[in-house]
Amino acid sequence: MDEPMEDQCGEHQPNEDQQQSTAEAERKKLPSLLRPVVMGAITKEEYESQYWPKLESAITQLLTQTPGDYIPISYEQMYSCVYKCVCQQHSEQMYNDLLTVISKHLERLSLELQSSPQESYVGSFNFALNQYTQALGGIVPIFNYMNRFYVATKLNTDLKDELSKLFTIYVADKHVPLLFSLLEEAQTKPFAVSPPTMANIVKGLYQLKPELAQLKPHLFARFIPNIFPPAKEELLEQYIVETQQMQRELEKCGYTRGDQSRKRPGEDSIPKNLPLSFMPKNTSS
Repeated sequence: MDEPMEDQCGEHQPNEDQQQSTAEAERKKLPSLLRPVVMGAITKEEYESQYWPKLESAITQLLTQTPGDYIPISYEQMYSCVYKCVCQQHSEQMYNDLLTVISKHLERLSLELQSSPQESYVGSFNFALNQYTQALGGIVPIFNYMNRFYVATKLNTDLKDELSKLFTIYVADKHVPLLFSLLEEAQTKPFAVSPPTMANIVKGLYQLKPELAQLKPHLFARFIPNIFPPAKEELLEQYIVETQQMQRELEKCGYTRGDQSRKRPGEDSIPKNLPLSFMPKNTSS
């Protein structure tokens, strides 16, 4: 499959001098630390034995690192590998290899979540979501050159969007039924799931697949604005019923409105005839 930058970097294309000049101009636009040196042709065997293993190792490290940790990866070296492979017509193979590695990782992750104890399931899912989100923050920049000159140009999509879809397909869609059930149950048990964890999961799922909000709109509406359609006058009675139902559910959880007409606790014990000032009187005559 022909590619814009691959044509520029190919050795046997027509008007070779002009194409090499274009590739050199693109190379010079890069920051000096990320500007790789143009090399000769890279065979398929060299790609599979030398270039891809380095990239695969970096991808695996990013996918498995603990959220918040830092793994020393040479982004300059990784970016250089991607640049050279794109110029030598390996973009399609590299893109497919990337999807394969991440898909296999997510399949294993999904199986691990399935075997997770129910009491720790929500926390495990939240950890997996944070871990993958952080990994994309490192993987997408490494493959930025491939994204610009293959994914966006030839496939008319975006690398981050495609990798996010993989998490939705292999993990989120398979675990949403149980996850939503546990999150709804947690709402009836104060602090069964910490508010930050619940908010992070709901917001993360909405970012991955907004359509999920239609399955549990009341759950998503707690953390995502404008989930429900604008209020309508003809539905006023329905809104009142829903509000009353919400109040009953809160009362079951131990939250009560109380009698607003009553005085504050201890108010009756305050003496009525207190002096306006507590400053000591001047005893001097």
